Amino acid sequence: MAKVLVVDDSVSVRKVVERALVGRQIEVVSAASGTEAIERIEREEPDVIVCDVVMPDKDGYEICEFVKSHPRLSRTPVLLISGIVNDAVRARAAQVRSDDILGKPFSAADLVKKLDDLLPLPPPAAAPQAAPAPGVGGGLRAILDAFVAIDGVQWAVLADREGFLLETTAEAGVDSEAAGALAACLAESSDGLGRELGRGPLNGMILEFDKGLVVLVSVGTAAILAVGFSEPSALGKVRYYARKAVPELLRAV
Repeated sequence: MAKVLVVDDSVSVRKVVERALVGRQIEVVSAASGTEAIERIEREEPDVIVCDVVMPDKDGYEICEFVKSHPRLSRTPVLLISGIVNDAVRARAAQVRSDDILGKPFSAADLVKKLDDLLPLPPPAAAPQAAPAPGVGGGLRAILDAFVAIDGVQWAVLADREGFLLETTAEAGVDSEAAGALAACLAESSDGLGRELGRGPLNGMILEFDKGLVVLVSVGTAAILAVGFSEPSALGKVRYYARKAVPELLRAV
């Protein structure tokens, strides 16, 4: 069984990698710091390493240099991930002989594509048929699909609070990753405003644009839901359904 080591001080990033590889007969191990990563690389000898560039102690470049100069593990592919991917980052990544680089936030599909180029991944195993969850139920996609079934609703996106995409119905016309990242950013700043004004954490907000509305709904401290629609008359139904859906979303994430 192939083994992937994910190195990131963010729990959300480590979870994204784990979710992306579920059912692929791949063991995912993780490290929350550069120092821990060095120890795990020596002990676990992973088949591929996914490593954040910015770390609290040793950065991703140092980890990559360690791997590439290792007498036994130098052929191990290293995929660096970075919130900023520019010429300077690419040049430094090339200098330390990184095998590839991926920008954050990223989707599970983006990650799998990169890893598949470095280490061909087995296809996901067929999931057993399971009964739908009670209530709104049926999984994240089923919950989001129910929003799109409302007349006038065009798409729904669920992201974690760091902006990583968890699920989407927006296959066309909307950049799901950008929508999730920006929704999380807006939610974070609005939470800060609520604290400063003594109003508590954000529950939700309504954004009006020339070509429609977007509703943001907090899913506890875990995630943020964004729903886009063109017909203002759909607002009441969206808000009503969101109140029913949030408990199911919390259980699912």
